[in-house]
Amino acid sequence: MDVWLTFGVLLFLALGFNFLNGFNDAANVVATMIASRALSSRAALSMAAIANFLGPLLFGVAVATTMGKDLIDPSSITSTVIIAALLSANVWNITTWWFGIPSSSSHALAGGLVGAAIMYGGISILRSEGLITIAVALFVSPVLGFIVGWFLLKLTLLLARNATPKINQTFNRAQIITATSLALSHGANDAQKAMGIIAMGLVTLGFQDSFYIPTWVIFVSALPIGIGTATGGWRIIHTLGGKFYRIRPIHSFTSQLASAAVIIGASILGGPVSTTHVVSSTIVGVGAAERMSKVRWGNLTDIGIAWLITVPITMLLAALAYPLMRLIFGP
Repeated sequence: MDVWLTFGVLLFLALGFNFLNGFNDAANVVATMIASRALSSRAALSMAAIANFLGPLLFGVAVATTMGKDLIDPSSITSTVIIAALLSANVWNITTWWFGIPSSSSHALAGGLVGAAIMYGGISILRSEGLITIAVALFVSPVLGFIVGWFLLKLTLLLARNATPKINQTFNRAQIITATSLALSHGANDAQKAMGIIAMGLVTLGFQDSFYIPTWVIFVSALPIGIGTATGGWRIIHTLGGKFYRIRPIHSFTSQLASAAVIIGASILGGPVSTTHVVSSTIVGVGAAERMSKVRWGNLTDIGIAWLITVPITMLLAALAYPLMRLIFGP
């Protein structure tokens, strides 16, 4: 198939991945803010969309390098591998959105890349250092989110122990800052994953001699994640905004602050994290810090199952998709 047409398909799937990422992960930024009534739904989504667009422009490309270069050497695979990986991730993102399950787009893309790459060149094609970096980032970050959320709620309760109920107004106003920070961190981390994949495609198709992120790739990756956020995934907003416990302004403020801290730190260090799972874990950590019985632990089941099965399922989907894509795009 013509190289330009192949790249067009790859670019379409990568930008579609970012749109679905923003669409699903809008809940991460706005759910607690809407539940605590700090902002209206429309205002919260508008703020998040703008910040999600700006995030990728402000925090460098460390995560993009991890996804596009450190996991698999771009020169050792083909564009068909990348297309199969993106296809599997997009199918899984749509499926989990349909059922309202807060799953991880990061897990889906990593699993898709690994599954398709193994089908193409075997397990030796994977780079152990990149695999370890991604695994640590994806699996440690939710635990860290729980711990940071628990600590921040305890600290905030201590500092506000003599406050009157009017402090809720302060927490609501402060959420403008914390939610914006969370949206910026989300855009910075999640949009970079598609940047890395697009740059990987540019290398495999011969448009670039080495791996780097062109400026135009940063901009085109940022736009669909902002549009997706503005559209909003309301099924998942409902899950994060009310199923764990009744969220008040103090819970929303501290969970947003904790999530932003973890995700921004990971973005700077180049760790691709699941913003869905980080935000979910901080919400639970904040609730547990106030009272363990406050959290409806049974409602974590769907998220926990999705957390466990996303990587193996997308590996399988990509492994199945690769032979089919090979018939269309070649090896």
